[in-house]
Amino acid sequence: MFTKILIANRGEIACRVIATAQKMGIQTVAVYSEADKEARHVQLADEAVLIGPAASRESYLVADKIIAAAKATGAQAIHPGYGFLSENAEFSKRCEDEGIAFIGPRHFSIAAMGDKIESKKLAGAAGVNCIPGVNDALETPEKAVEVAKGIGYPVMIKASAGGGGKGLRVAFNDKEAFEGFTSCRNEARNSFGDDRVFIEKFVEEPRHIEIQVLGDSHGNVIYLNERECSIQRRHQKVIEEAPSPFISEATRKAMGEQAVQLAKAVKYQSAGTVEFVVGKDQSFYFLEMNTRLQVEHPVTEAITGLDLVEMMIRVAAGEKLPIEQKDVQRNGWAIECRINAEDPFRNFLPSTGRLVRFQTPKQTMFQGNTADLFGVRVDTGVQDGGEIPMFYDSMIAKLIVHGKDRNEAISKMREALNGFVIRGISSNIPFQAALLAHPRFVSGDFNTGFIAEQYSKGFRAEDVPHDDHDFLAALAAFVRRKSRQRAANISGQLPGYDVQVGQDYAVVELGQSGNNRYVPVHVDEFVGKPGVAQITIAGKTFAIESKSRLNDIRIEGTVNGKAFTAQIERGTTKNPLALQVQHNGTRIEALVMSPRMAELHQLMLYKAAPDLSRFVLSPMPGLLVDVAVTVGQKVQAGERVAVIEAMKMENVLFASQDGVVKKVVAAKGESLIVDQMIVEFE
Repeated sequence: MFTKILIANRGEIACRVIATAQKMGIQTVAVYSEADKEARHVQLADEAVLIGPAASRESYLVADKIIAAAKATGAQAIHPGYGFLSENAEFSKRCEDEGIAFIGPRHFSIAAMGDKIESKKLAGAAGVNCIPGVNDALETPEKAVEVAKGIGYPVMIKASAGGGGKGLRVAFNDKEAFEGFTSCRNEARNSFGDDRVFIEKFVEEPRHIEIQVLGDSHGNVIYLNERECSIQRRHQKVIEEAPSPFISEATRKAMGEQAVQLAKAVKYQSAGTVEFVVGKDQSFYFLEMNTRLQVEHPVTEAITGLDLVEMMIRVAAGEKLPIEQKDVQRNGWAIECRINAEDPFRNFLPSTGRLVRFQTPKQTMFQGNTADLFGVRVDTGVQDGGEIPMFYDSMIAKLIVHGKDRNEAISKMREALNGFVIRGISSNIPFQAALLAHPRFVSGDFNTGFIAEQYSKGFRAEDVPHDDHDFLAALAAFVRRKSRQRAANISGQLPGYDVQVGQDYAVVELGQSGNNRYVPVHVDEFVGKPGVAQITIAGKTFAIESKSRLNDIRIEGTVNGKAFTAQIERGTTKNPLALQVQHNGTRIEALVMSPRMAELHQLMLYKAAPDLSRFVLSPMPGLLVDVAVTVGQKVQAGERVAVIEAMKMENVLFASQDGVVKKVVAAKGESLIVDQMIVEFE
C-alpha cells in the first residue's frame, strides 16, 4: 500500500480523497493555484505545493507541474479526482512512464472510451445496447419506411446538417415516416443547402441512468447498482439518487451486466461509470463511459456501504476487489443535491465572493466512513469566511442524505436544506427546495426534460411552494416577541419609559414595488418557560417552541409538536430593520411592528427604483473578456455589447433597446462586481 499520494485536484473532491487517505493512514500532498492558497484542501493535506497562477490551464491542467510536485514530495501515486486531468489518457500514461501509480483506469481504457464514435462501436461489439439507427444518408421515402420498420417505431428522422429543430421529425408509423422524410429533406435543403437525411431510434421520455462499475487488475469487474441522474438543467445534473425510482429489477440486472461486459472489454481497472439513456418502456441504450470517479458517487457509497475512493486506491496498489457481485448491497435510498454558487432568481448566473457565513446542517455521515449511514453528509471544499473564486466550477458543496426509503430521503433532504446557511454569495438552495417539493419529483414521474418543461420561463420566487405561508409570518413574530421580552428584562429602565412587550403585532411582508402584505398577529404570553409562545394568525394557531438564541441564523424547534429548522437574519436588502425568514426554499422579508405603526407604514409613499435602462450593468462578478461596442456607435436591441467570464462560463450581455453609446466605463480585462457599470447609452 502507498504511504503518500498526491491529489491532482482542488475543492470538495480533493478534500474527499484526503478523508479516505487519512482513514487508511496514507499521507497526502495537495497542489494549489495562487487563487487557492488558503483553500480548505490545502489546509487538510499533510503537504501542499504551489503549481501556478489562478487559471487552471496554467496550474491544475499542467501535467509537468503535477508530476514534478509528486516527485519532489515522494508521492508514489496520484489521484486525479474528476475534471481537469482525470480522463486524460496521456496524463495516465505519463504517470505510468514516470513510475507513479495513477489512481484510476489504465491509459488504454481511458483512450478507448474517450472517443464517442469509437466507444459506441466498442460497446456494440461487447454486446451492449446502442441506439439503433442508420447513419448513411437515405435516398427515398420508401427506403426511409423500410429502415424505420427495421429499427422499430418511434424513430427520429434527422437532417445531417440539421440544427435548431429544423430538419427533424419524429415518426410513430409508416405514414409519418414517409411524410417526415420528405419534409426533413426539403427543410434541410432550404435551410442548410444539404439534403442528406438519416434515421435513428427515438427514445420516448428519456431518463439518464448510470451504472457504477469497479474493476481490478486481476480481471474482476462488478457493478454497484444504478444512479438516477435525470434531473438536469442545461445538461448539468442537479439532483442524483440511488436507486432509481423507475427501473425494474430485470432492467437493473440487464444494465449492470452490460456495463460489466463493456468494462471487461476495455480491461477496466478502477471505479468508472457507464451511462445509459432509458426510454419510458425501460429500453436502454449506451451513451458513454466516464473513466473516473463521478461527482455523485456518495449516493452509491450510502446504499452499498462501500468507500469508492478506498476501492480505487486499493485497486491502484494491485489489490483484488474485496467483494464479489453477490455481496453487493442495496440498502435504503440516497439523494444528493449539488449546491452551486449561482443565483437561481437571476437565471442562475454565477455568484462569487466571500462566504460571510457557511454553516452546514448537522452531519451524521462522513466522507470515508461507511459505518455510520442513514443520516446527512456534506462534501465541500469551502469553509466559513472562505473565498469563492471566479476561475473554477460553481459547485461549492454536495448535500447527501440516506433514508430507509425514498419518501424518508426526500423529507431528510428538505430539512437538511433548511439548515444549510450560506451568506455572502447566492446559492441554488431555493431551487433545490422547489424541485424536492414538486409533485412530479415526489412521485418519481420525471425525465431529462423535467426542468426545461416545468421552469420554461426561468425560476421565480413564486415557483417555490410552501405548505403554510403563514408559518413564516408566525416565526417572524415569535422572534420579534422574544427580542422584546429580552429588552423588557434589561434592568435600570426609567419608570414609565420601560419597554412594553405587548401581545398584538402586525407582520409587514415586504413585496416588490411596494406591494406589501399586512398580517395581524396575536402572541400569547410565554407559558411558564422561555422559548415558548402561541401565535394566532387569521384563526390559525402556531404553538412554537425553540431554544435557539436571538443571534442564531439557524433556528430549530417545534411548531404544533412537529420539528422544524428555519433561518432568520436581521437586516435585508430592502430594509435594515426587517427580518429575513427562510424555510422550505421560501424566503420573506418582514417588519414586525405594533398595529398602529403598521397603519402609519401603509401611508408611506413608495420610492421607485431609478431607471437603469440606459446602462449595461454586470449581472454578476466576473472578468470582462470583451467589449463589443465603442463610443458613438449606434446599437440595436439584442446586439452584443460585452462578454463576462466567470466559473468556466461565458455570459454574453445584449442591449435591451436601441441607442447610441455615450461612454464605455469598464475596460477589457477588468474584474467586475455585481451591478458595476460597463456601458452607458445616450
